[in-house]
Amino acid sequence: MDEIPEWMAPAGDSAFRDLIGYFPRVWRENYVEMVLALEERHRNRSGIAHGGVVATMVDVAGGFAGCFCPHPGRVRRASTLSLTTQFIGPARIGRTLIATGRTRPGGKSIYFATIEIVDDEGKAVATGEAVYKYRPGSETLEGVAR
Repeated sequence: MDEIPEWMAPAGDSAFRDLIGYFPRVWRENYVEMVLALEERHRNRSGIAHGGVVATMVDVAGGFAGCFCPHPGRVRRASTLSLTTQFIGPARIGRTLIATGRTRPGGKSIYFATIEIVDDEGKAVATGEAVYKYRPGSETLEGVAR
């Protein structure tokens, strides 16, 4: 497993990330693997992870895939323009989700991502497609100052 250097950790405090509990396991240009250990707090009335948690993983994996920045002290940011999620199988509490995000060609300020989510047993959970718009200055690998 590739480890993310501390300087490359997602910029700024994210109360939402802390609430949900996801983090990047592998992160490089145009690619990310986000992981989330499913806990009771993620459970819906049916006893599995809420669909919103799964959709969140689709969104963050797509977002991170396009926002890799290899330069210490700098960051890239984007906003979600469109997101679709296809639910395939249950996300069971006690399992770990692995969301793999890959970018696809886009324009100067817009990028597209394809996302696949499996659990730690390799069972398919969901897929997704998303469109993101880079925030000003984030269109290149140089990004902007943190």
